[in-house]
Amino acid sequence: MRRRLLGSEGARAARRRRWQNLQEKRQRGIFLLPSLFTTANLFSGFLAVLLTTHRRYSEAALAILVAILLDILDGKVARLTNTTTQFGVEFDSLADVVSFCVAPAFLLYGWKLSHLGRAAWLASFLFVICGAIRLARFNVFSGVTDRRYFVGLPTPAAAGLAAATVLLLGEEEMSRWELLAISVATYLVALLMVSTFRYWSFKEVDLARRHPLGVLLVVVLGVLIVASAPYILLFVLFGLYVVSGPARRLWVWRPEGVLTADTERPEDR
Repeated sequence: MRRRLLGSEGARAARRRRWQNLQEKRQRGIFLLPSLFTTANLFSGFLAVLLTTHRRYSEAALAILVAILLDILDGKVARLTNTTTQFGVEFDSLADVVSFCVAPAFLLYGWKLSHLGRAAWLASFLFVICGAIRLARFNVFSGVTDRRYFVGLPTPAAAGLAAATVLLLGEEEMSRWELLAISVATYLVALLMVSTFRYWSFKEVDLARRHPLGVLLVVVLGVLIVASAPYILLFVLFGLYVVSGPARRLWVWRPEGVLTADTERPEDR
Protein backbone atom coordinates (compact mmCIF):
# COMPACT_ATOMS: atom_id res chain seq x y z
CA MET A 1 0.00 0.00 0.00
CA ARG A 2 2.75 2.42 0.92
CA ARG A 3 4.59 1.71 -2.31
CA ARG A 4 1.38 2.36 -4.22
CA LEU A 5 0.89 5.68 -2.45
CA LEU A 6 4.47 6.71 -3.08
CA GLY A 7 4.10 5.75 -6.72
CA SER A 8 0.94 7.83 -7.15
CA GLU A 9 2.53 10.81 -5.40
CA GLY A 10 5.58 10.53 -7.64
CA ALA A 11 3.36 10.45 -10.73
CA ARG A 12 1.46 13.53 -9.53
CA ALA A 13 4.74 15.34 -8.83
CA ALA A 14 6.01 14.48 -12.32
CA ARG A 15 2.80 15.77 -13.91
CA ARG A 16 3.04 18.93 -11.79
CA ARG A 17 6.62 19.54 -12.96
CA ARG A 18 5.62 19.04 -16.60
CA TRP A 19 2.73 21.47 -16.17
CA GLN A 20 5.02 24.05 -14.56
CA ASN A 21 7.53 23.68 -17.38
CA LEU A 22 4.77 24.21 -19.94
CA GLN A 23 3.58 27.32 -18.09
CA GLU A 24 7.11 28.74 -17.96
CA LYS A 25 7.59 28.13 -21.67
CA ARG A 26 4.25 29.77 -22.42
CA GLN A 27 5.14 32.82 -20.32
CA ARG A 28 8.50 33.12 -22.07
CA GLY A 29 6.72 32.92 -25.42
CA ILE A 30 4.27 35.67 -24.40
CA PHE A 31 7.11 37.95 -23.27
CA LEU A 32 8.92 37.27 -26.54
CA LEU A 33 5.96 38.23 -28.73
CA PRO A 34 6.28 42.07 -28.50
CA SER A 35 10.02 41.80 -29.17
CA LEU A 36 9.28 39.83 -32.34
CA PHE A 37 7.15 42.71 -33.63
CA THR A 38 9.92 45.15 -32.69
CA THR A 39 12.46 43.00 -34.55
CA ALA A 40 10.21 43.00 -37.62
CA ASN A 41 9.95 46.78 -37.29
CA LEU A 42 13.75 47.04 -37.24
CA PHE A 43 14.03 44.74 -40.24
CA SER A 44 11.57 46.90 -42.21
CA GLY A 45 13.62 50.02 -41.48
CA PHE A 46 16.83 48.28 -42.51
CA LEU A 47 15.11 47.01 -45.67
CA ALA A 48 14.05 50.57 -46.49
CA VAL A 49 17.68 51.70 -46.33
CA LEU A 50 18.78 48.85 -48.61
CA LEU A 51 16.01 49.60 -51.12
CA THR A 52 16.99 53.27 -51.14
CA THR A 53 20.58 52.38 -52.07
CA HIS A 54 19.17 50.50 -55.07
CA ARG A 55 17.00 53.52 -56.01
CA ARG A 56 13.77 51.61 -55.36
CA TYR A 57 12.28 54.58 -53.55
CA SER A 58 8.61 53.64 -53.66
CA GLU A 59 9.31 50.21 -52.20
CA ALA A 60 11.48 51.79 -49.51
CA ALA A 61 8.61 54.12 -48.60
CA LEU A 62 6.25 51.14 -48.34
CA ALA A 63 8.74 49.40 -46.04
CA ILE A 64 8.66 52.43 -43.72
CA LEU A 65 4.87 52.32 -43.65
CA VAL A 66 5.02 48.63 -42.74
CA ALA A 67 7.43 49.53 -39.92
CA ILE A 68 4.88 52.05 -38.60
CA LEU A 69 2.19 49.37 -38.52
CA LEU A 70 4.51 46.96 -36.71
CA ASP A 71 5.46 49.64 -34.20
CA ILE A 72 1.79 50.15 -33.39
CA LEU A 73 1.24 46.42 -33.02
CA ASP A 74 4.13 45.79 -30.64
CA GLY A 75 2.79 48.34 -28.16
CA LYS A 76 -0.74 46.95 -28.43
CA VAL A 77 0.46 43.38 -27.93
CA ALA A 78 2.60 44.38 -24.94
CA ARG A 79 -0.38 46.02 -23.25
CA LEU A 80 -2.84 43.23 -24.05
CA THR A 81 -0.50 40.53 -22.74
CA ASN A 82 0.77 42.71 -19.86
CA THR A 83 4.37 42.04 -20.91
CA THR A 84 5.80 45.55 -20.92
CA THR A 85 9.43 45.44 -19.78
CA GLN A 86 12.27 47.94 -19.63
CA PHE A 87 14.17 45.82 -22.14
CA GLY A 88 11.24 46.03 -24.55
CA VAL A 89 11.04 49.80 -24.15
CA GLU A 90 14.75 50.31 -24.88
CA PHE A 91 14.73 47.82 -27.76
CA ASP A 92 11.72 49.59 -29.26
CA SER A 93 13.49 52.97 -29.07
CA LEU A 94 16.60 51.62 -30.80
CA ALA A 95 14.47 50.08 -33.56
CA ASP A 96 12.59 53.37 -33.98
CA VAL A 97 15.86 55.28 -34.49
CA VAL A 98 16.58 53.08 -37.51
CA SER A 99 13.05 52.82 -38.94
CA PHE A 100 11.74 56.33 -38.29
CA CYS A 101 14.89 58.47 -38.18
CA VAL A 102 17.69 57.01 -40.31
CA ALA A 103 15.55 55.26 -42.97
CA PRO A 104 13.25 58.21 -43.89
CA ALA A 105 16.14 60.72 -43.80
CA PHE A 106 18.22 58.49 -46.07
CA LEU A 107 15.20 57.97 -48.33
CA LEU A 108 14.57 61.71 -48.72
CA TYR A 109 18.22 62.37 -49.42
CA GLY A 110 18.60 59.62 -52.01
CA TRP A 111 15.24 60.39 -53.61
CA LYS A 112 15.54 64.13 -54.36
CA LEU A 113 17.46 66.15 -51.80
CA SER A 114 20.90 64.98 -52.94
CA HIS A 115 20.60 67.44 -55.86
CA LEU A 116 20.78 70.38 -53.44
CA GLY A 117 24.18 69.69 -51.93
CA ARG A 118 24.97 70.84 -48.39
CA ALA A 119 21.45 72.04 -47.59
CA ALA A 120 20.14 68.56 -48.34
CA TRP A 121 22.42 66.48 -46.13
CA LEU A 122 22.06 69.01 -43.32
CA ALA A 123 18.28 68.62 -43.51
CA SER A 124 18.58 64.84 -43.53
CA PHE A 125 20.98 64.83 -40.57
CA LEU A 126 18.74 67.23 -38.64
CA PHE A 127 15.86 64.80 -39.21
CA VAL A 128 17.92 61.97 -37.71
CA ILE A 129 19.26 63.87 -34.69
CA CYS A 130 15.90 65.47 -33.83
CA GLY A 131 14.18 62.09 -34.06
CA ALA A 132 16.76 60.52 -31.76
CA ILE A 133 16.40 63.39 -29.26
CA ARG A 134 12.61 63.02 -29.41
CA LEU A 135 12.86 59.33 -28.51
CA ALA A 136 15.38 59.95 -25.73
CA ARG A 137 13.22 62.72 -24.26
CA PHE A 138 10.19 60.45 -24.36
CA ASN A 139 12.00 57.76 -22.38
CA VAL A 140 13.13 60.32 -19.78
CA PHE A 141 9.66 61.79 -19.26
CA SER A 142 7.66 58.56 -19.64
CA GLY A 143 5.31 58.13 -16.71
CA VAL A 144 5.02 61.84 -15.88
CA THR A 145 3.37 63.28 -19.00
CA ASP A 146 -0.29 63.49 -19.95
CA ARG A 147 -1.00 60.22 -21.78
CA ARG A 148 -3.67 61.91 -23.91
CA TYR A 149 -0.96 63.82 -25.80
CA PHE A 150 2.50 63.36 -27.25
CA VAL A 151 4.93 66.20 -26.55
CA GLY A 152 6.51 66.89 -29.92
CA LEU A 153 5.71 65.22 -33.22
CA PRO A 154 5.98 61.40 -32.87
CA THR A 155 8.73 59.89 -34.99
CA PRO A 156 6.38 57.42 -36.79
CA ALA A 157 4.22 60.34 -37.97
CA ALA A 158 7.27 62.22 -39.26
CA ALA A 159 8.52 59.10 -41.06
CA GLY A 160 5.03 58.47 -42.43
CA LEU A 161 4.85 61.95 -43.95
CA ALA A 162 8.24 61.43 -45.60
CA ALA A 163 7.18 58.06 -47.02
CA ALA A 164 3.81 59.41 -48.19
CA THR A 165 5.56 62.31 -49.96
CA VAL A 166 7.83 59.94 -51.86
CA LEU A 167 4.89 57.74 -52.85
CA LEU A 168 2.80 60.72 -53.95
CA LEU A 169 5.41 62.54 -56.04
CA GLY A 170 7.26 59.46 -57.29
CA GLU A 171 9.90 60.01 -59.94
CA GLU A 172 8.54 63.30 -61.29
CA GLU A 173 11.08 65.89 -62.38
CA MET A 174 11.19 68.86 -60.01
CA SER A 175 12.50 72.37 -60.28
CA ARG A 176 15.08 73.71 -57.84
CA TRP A 177 12.38 75.69 -56.03
CA GLU A 178 10.33 72.54 -55.49
CA LEU A 179 13.39 70.75 -54.15
CA LEU A 180 14.06 73.69 -51.81
CA ALA A 181 10.46 73.47 -50.59
CA ILE A 182 10.94 69.77 -49.74
CA SER A 183 14.19 70.62 -47.96
CA VAL A 184 12.52 73.37 -45.90
CA ALA A 185 9.65 71.00 -45.06
CA THR A 186 12.22 68.45 -43.86
CA TYR A 187 13.76 71.08 -41.56
CA LEU A 188 10.34 72.00 -40.18
CA VAL A 189 9.26 68.41 -39.54
CA ALA A 190 12.56 67.73 -37.78
CA LEU A 191 12.11 70.74 -35.50
CA LEU A 192 8.52 69.74 -34.76
CA MET A 193 9.81 66.46 -33.32
CA VAL A 194 11.76 68.33 -30.62
CA SER A 195 9.14 71.04 -30.10
CA THR A 196 6.73 71.31 -27.17
CA PHE A 197 3.65 71.19 -29.37
CA ARG A 198 1.16 68.61 -28.18
CA TYR A 199 -0.20 65.97 -30.53
CA TRP A 200 -3.27 63.90 -29.79
CA SER A 201 -2.27 60.32 -28.90
CA PHE A 202 -5.75 58.72 -29.36
CA LYS A 203 -5.12 56.57 -26.28
CA GLU A 204 -8.29 57.66 -24.52
CA VAL A 205 -10.50 57.08 -27.55
CA ASP A 206 -12.63 53.94 -27.21
CA LEU A 207 -15.20 54.36 -29.94
CA ALA A 208 -15.21 50.66 -30.82
CA ARG A 209 -16.85 49.82 -27.50
CA ARG A 210 -19.29 52.75 -27.44
CA HIS A 211 -20.26 52.91 -31.13
CA PRO A 212 -19.27 49.62 -32.81
CA LEU A 213 -21.57 50.07 -35.82
CA GLY A 214 -20.27 53.58 -36.49
CA VAL A 215 -16.66 52.40 -36.26
CA LEU A 216 -17.42 49.57 -38.71
CA LEU A 217 -18.92 52.00 -41.22
CA VAL A 218 -15.94 54.36 -40.88
CA VAL A 219 -13.51 51.48 -41.42
CA VAL A 220 -15.36 50.33 -44.55
CA LEU A 221 -15.47 53.89 -45.88
CA GLY A 222 -11.77 54.32 -45.13
CA VAL A 223 -10.89 51.13 -47.02
CA LEU A 224 -12.87 52.35 -50.05
CA ILE A 225 -11.13 55.72 -50.00
CA VAL A 226 -7.69 54.15 -49.61
CA ALA A 227 -8.41 51.81 -52.51
CA SER A 228 -9.38 54.72 -54.77
CA ALA A 229 -6.54 57.15 -53.97
CA PRO A 230 -4.15 55.60 -51.44
CA TYR A 231 -1.12 57.86 -51.83
CA ILE A 232 -3.12 61.10 -51.74
CA LEU A 233 -5.04 59.95 -48.68
CA LEU A 234 -1.87 58.92 -46.82
CA PHE A 235 -0.23 62.25 -47.56
CA VAL A 236 -3.32 64.18 -46.43
CA LEU A 237 -3.72 62.17 -43.21
CA PHE A 238 -0.07 62.43 -42.18
CA GLY A 239 0.04 66.08 -43.23
CA LEU A 240 -3.02 66.99 -41.18
CA TYR A 241 -1.59 65.24 -38.14
CA VAL A 242 1.76 67.04 -38.51
CA VAL A 243 0.12 70.48 -38.61
CA SER A 244 -2.36 69.61 -35.85
CA GLY A 245 0.20 70.36 -33.13
CA PRO A 246 0.90 74.00 -34.09
CA ALA A 247 -2.78 74.45 -35.01
CA ARG A 248 -3.83 73.29 -31.56
CA ARG A 249 -1.39 75.71 -29.91
CA LEU A 250 -2.83 78.58 -31.95
CA TRP A 251 -6.35 77.49 -31.09
CA VAL A 252 -5.75 77.15 -27.37
CA TRP A 253 -3.34 80.11 -27.29
CA ARG A 254 -1.79 79.48 -23.89
CA PRO A 255 1.63 78.18 -22.86
CA GLU A 256 1.71 74.46 -22.13
CA GLY A 257 4.25 72.74 -19.91
CA VAL A 258 5.72 69.39 -20.71
CA LEU A 259 4.97 67.72 -17.39
CA THR A 260 1.56 67.03 -15.91
CA ALA A 261 0.20 64.74 -13.25
CA ASP A 262 -1.17 62.15 -15.68
CA THR A 263 0.88 59.21 -16.88
CA GLU A 264 1.96 57.96 -20.29
CA ARG A 265 2.94 54.40 -21.02
CA PRO A 266 6.45 53.99 -22.40
CA GLU A 267 5.49 51.51 -25.12
CA ASP A 268 3.09 54.02 -26.73
CA ARG A 269 5.82 56.03 -28.40
